[in-house]
Amino acid sequence: MSDKGIVFNIQKFSIHDGPGIRTTVFLKGCPLRCKWCANPESQLSEVQILYDQKKCLHCQTCVQSCPNQAFSLKKDHIQIDHDRCSGCLSCVRNCPGEALSYEGEEKTADDVTEVCLQDVDFYEESGGGVTISGGEGMVQSDFVKALLFRLKKHNIHTAIETTGYVSDDIFQDLAPEFDLLLFDVKHYDSRKHQKGTGVCNEQIIRNLKWAVQNGLNVLPRIPVIPGFNASLEDAAGIAELLKEVNADQVQLLPFHQFGENKYHLLGRSYDYEHVEALHPEDLSDYQKVFLDAGLKCFF
Repeated sequence: MSDKGIVFNIQKFSIHDGPGIRTTVFLKGCPLRCKWCANPESQLSEVQILYDQKKCLHCQTCVQSCPNQAFSLKKDHIQIDHDRCSGCLSCVRNCPGEALSYEGEEKTADDVTEVCLQDVDFYEESGGGVTISGGEGMVQSDFVKALLFRLKKHNIHTAIETTGYVSDDIFQDLAPEFDLLLFDVKHYDSRKHQKGTGVCNEQIIRNLKWAVQNGLNVLPRIPVIPGFNASLEDAAGIAELLKEVNADQVQLLPFHQFGENKYHLLGRSYDYEHVEALHPEDLSDYQKVFLDAGLKCFF
């Protein structure tokens, strides 16, 4: 079992990733490619270079210093071939304008545990703990198990934000180790789910059903996305799905634009550029569909 993982952020004092005050550990690697993803830097498992064109001096130091020839100058900006990049970070260290940064760093379970333990008093006072996020944390299953083992020694409440898109054996081995599963449910229709996320939803539904039937503490959460699952018809379909798996509650996560600039830094196009964010007041009718279906529904 590996006690090393690729982490791209450890966020303290989180209040939206489970109960109480929490430390959220963001891991790289995700099998989904959601078109609205707020953490596009989490999708690949390896270290990624980010480029801020506004800071670039066009000196081409990165082009000249990269041992793998991953950089090239295209008109007024630097282009990065991420397939060539080995993550050596020589470009980041040598960039005189600090236009280059990186996401992802190898850490041991002990490293992460040490950071999490710094806020034990806040967890105890607020009923908080540690949440694994990403990406999809279960992609790095051995590292997560090693981290959970250490956190449980200190009786720290643990949660995971999961897509549910992992194999039966990994999910059934790892999910019961958490005190809370924050389980994304993105669409009831597999074809539409595949169109928006790159994967079908049968595996996700199977894991959700297994978790509920086996008495795990599961909170289904719906990222409500314009043009994807934000219609009342979509709400009705998802409500029916949740009833079928015997879930009794659901949290709505209105679409936001917090991740928009990350696509620019990664040199990627963003399908939801300039799409207006949603707010709870925009979704009162949407919420009512779930309430009318007998589900506890909140933001």
